[in-house]
Amino acid sequence: MLTSKQRSELRAQANALEVTLMVGKGGVSESVISEAEILLESHELVKGRVLETAMMTAREVSDAICEETGAEGVSCVGYTFVIWRKSKKLEAAQKAKEKAATAQKKKVNPVKAGRQKRRAAAKAEKERKAQYFHDEAVKAAIERRKQYYQE
Repeated sequence: MLTSKQRSELRAQANALEVTLMVGKGGVSESVISEAEILLESHELVKGRVLETAMMTAREVSDAICEETGAEGVSCVGYTFVIWRKSKKLEAAQKAKEKAATAQKKKVNPVKAGRQKRRAAAKAEKERKAQYFHDEAVKAAIERRKQYYQE
């Protein structure tokens, strides 16, 4: 089920589409259904038109095609209708494209990696030295206190 925002986005995308599915006086026949299946699988979003000789409204045709193909009706205006169904083929292509994009993002810049490694080593060395001098200062203070109380 499409939300109103998704339906709105699909309507906006459908504005630029050409009509690819025509329904004539034969109505919603098997050939129209099979053509709609092919178009939905290859494009996901299909814009259709009902000819005046069809004796059916665009809403009736859209509902009949959606029922047969499992698509969702996006809009019906005048003699024109728009239907949508998620395409497994296009979804797989999109996932492959995203996977390739993430693979590119994972490439490591060796100069940056070396710089980060050197900075981390320098920071660790600085902390080690600070801890050493802190420990030595504490030992010296303890020794001074011992000598003070012994005298």
